[in-house]
Amino acid sequence: MSFSSVTTFDGERKPRTLPARELDSVELRVLGSLMEKQLSTPEYYPLTLNALAAAANQKSNREPVMDLGDSDLQRALDRLQDEKLVWKVFGGRAVRYDHNLDSMWQIDRAAKAILTLLFLRGPQTAGEIRGRSERLHAFESVAEAEEALQRLASLPPPMVRELPRRPGQKESRWAHLLGGAIVEPAMSAAMEGETSHDAREPLSVRVQRLEEQLAALTAEFHSLRAKLGE
Repeated sequence: MSFSSVTTFDGERKPRTLPARELDSVELRVLGSLMEKQLSTPEYYPLTLNALAAAANQKSNREPVMDLGDSDLQRALDRLQDEKLVWKVFGGRAVRYDHNLDSMWQIDRAAKAILTLLFLRGPQTAGEIRGRSERLHAFESVAEAEEALQRLASLPPPMVRELPRRPGQKESRWAHLLGGAIVEPAMSAAMEGETSHDAREPLSVRVQRLEEQLAALTAEFHSLRAKLGE
């Protein structure tokens, strides 16, 4: 299935419908939590408000960790219902909530897994996405995850973007584009200074310094063995 449109029963191509506004952090946490539980534990889905609160406020696999109350979640759900991204499911003793992204955004399971992880954990590399998506969608390789990211990036309009590689990073990270401007966490002054210092030094100088450190460690090791009588 294409990410950008779907064929309806009458043969027409239905366009993908993205929100007309930027989604805030609580709305993204709600959508990410709903998608995650739908993919990983479908037997407990749709979610009650209590189950959604537990999912949204998990201490693991969430960046940042949040402490959202029922009122915070209810306001976000109401706004998402206005956008037709979430709907209520009646029946049983409690109202449950279900996302409507399959219909609105026309995304397959691989794309849904990627967006879930990006909503819940922020920018990530293709390798991180593949390693963290096992319960959501099994990518056979990092290349397969990269291909799915490229498809999402090529949509009109794109849903993800590849971020510029930072100094010292081997892999590029990807971020979703549903929440407005992408704010990168600042590098610490120590890390930034170390990176720029290493970049200015010639390779021969760095190798010499490592050799000196190795020689010092070897001398300490031999001295310790002598003291122990070996």
